[in-house]
Amino acid sequence: MAATWLGIEVALVSGRGHDYWPRPGRLIAAARKHTFADLAEAIDDAFARWDRAHLWEFRLSGGRAVGIPDPEWDRNIPDAARTRLSMLELGEQFAYTFDFGDDWAHVCTVLPKRIDPLEVLGIVPERPLPYWGWGDLPDQYGRRWMEDDGDSPIPPDPGRSDLPPLFPWWGDSR
Repeated sequence: MAATWLGIEVALVSGRGHDYWPRPGRLIAAARKHTFADLAEAIDDAFARWDRAHLWEFRLSGGRAVGIPDPEWDRNIPDAARTRLSMLELGEQFAYTFDFGDDWAHVCTVLPKRIDPLEVLGIVPERPLPYWGWGDLPDQYGRRWMEDDGDSPIPPDPGRSDLPPLFPWWGDSR
């Protein structure tokens, strides 16, 4: 099993005009038979992307790109849904960019040794799956609460008075 599975470290470098340091990251288990489209979905899940209606691509060594072909955007690149991860080498680094407007850029590194999904996940998943992570993840649109448009002033902190009294320390403490 371990001979066909890769561990891929994915770290967020920048997005929405911000550089991130320390870089938040995730480890993703993926079989060599999975596609780059499968990996993109796992990365977007791991980095809490809600709106997936954006173009994305992987940039491999030598300037090769894999992504979503789109003749309207003059994107004549290999289709990520048909390109398997088996082309990746142990230790190889590549980039993933989500949303060409906000440019969420990630550096991806294939771990130097293959992994056994039963050891690291406890299961053999059908798709790539995140299994470790670190760092605070920024919201895709910069929102800090549900109604935020990304530019609103922060509302006053109600403490815990806005919570239902499901615990003794929640709700109105008067």
